[in-house]
Amino acid sequence: MSPESRNQKSEIRGQSAAGIPTSGYADLHLHSHYSDGTFTPEEIVARGKKHGLGALALTDHDTVEGCEAMAIECAKAGIEFVVGTELTSEHRGNELHILAYYVDPNNERLVREISKFQIVRQQRIREMVAAINKLGVPLNADDVFALANCRSPGRPHVARALIKAGLCRTLDEAFERFLKKGRPAWVPKAKMSALDAIQLIHQAGGLAVMAHPGLNRTDESIPELADAGLDGIECFHTKHPLVTSSRYVEFATKLNLLVTGGSDCHGMSKGKPLIGTVRLAREHYDKLKARAAEKKTSTTNAHQ
Repeated sequence: MSPESRNQKSEIRGQSAAGIPTSGYADLHLHSHYSDGTFTPEEIVARGKKHGLGALALTDHDTVEGCEAMAIECAKAGIEFVVGTELTSEHRGNELHILAYYVDPNNERLVREISKFQIVRQQRIREMVAAINKLGVPLNADDVFALANCRSPGRPHVARALIKAGLCRTLDEAFERFLKKGRPAWVPKAKMSALDAIQLIHQAGGLAVMAHPGLNRTDESIPELADAGLDGIECFHTKHPLVTSSRYVEFATKLNLLVTGGSDCHGMSKGKPLIGTVRLAREHYDKLKARAAEKKTSTTNAHQ
């Protein structure tokens, strides 16, 4: 393989072809037990260190609750930490997930808005359990909440509760029988508009990045959202094949958007931990970090 081919393949993978050490890599899409992951922040950091990652972002759904613990553990391990969360939104009828990076976790409006979605998530659990009960399956909502033990429960918690109660054998079975879209206990998620999500993130001092665009199948929305302030695209993701990642890097370059990437690890919920399977090159992480610093400086100057 020629040096040019190696460089191209490395870039597509989200890795550096310039000899940057493994510690330069980042994973900017991780979930903990504060939403629908199974790992504690401590376990995530330990695994990140094992894989030689130099920067990690915690992006739990609709919460920043685990960020303080994660920041402490990253500091101990000598790993850079990015405060984050993942917001569920929609644009022109299509569901989009927006990753928020470098937000102020104490921002009043951000905390207020995600608190609303946490309440909606809890109600959604009750509705799913009620639908399961109508099928004659004796699952208790309190058991789901006890297992979840977080403010942002989701369908994986219902699936795990079904397994724990001996009502399903696997997560796949629980989703196939009850929880997938179109199944008896599927309940639609509440969503904010993508434009509102971007504005919410910006007012909290953060950067807004479209998560796993290859799963959204809404490429036509990216230019419009970029015009509305979208800061970047998650080009590298566990479910993006190399050709897809390459296409989104080109997309980002054309629209002057940041390039990000992450494993979308949910701990052991998908059979094996995905952390370490996607490694974002340091050059992309540094650009994200620099953009966040620029935003913070401009915001500070505007208030002086």
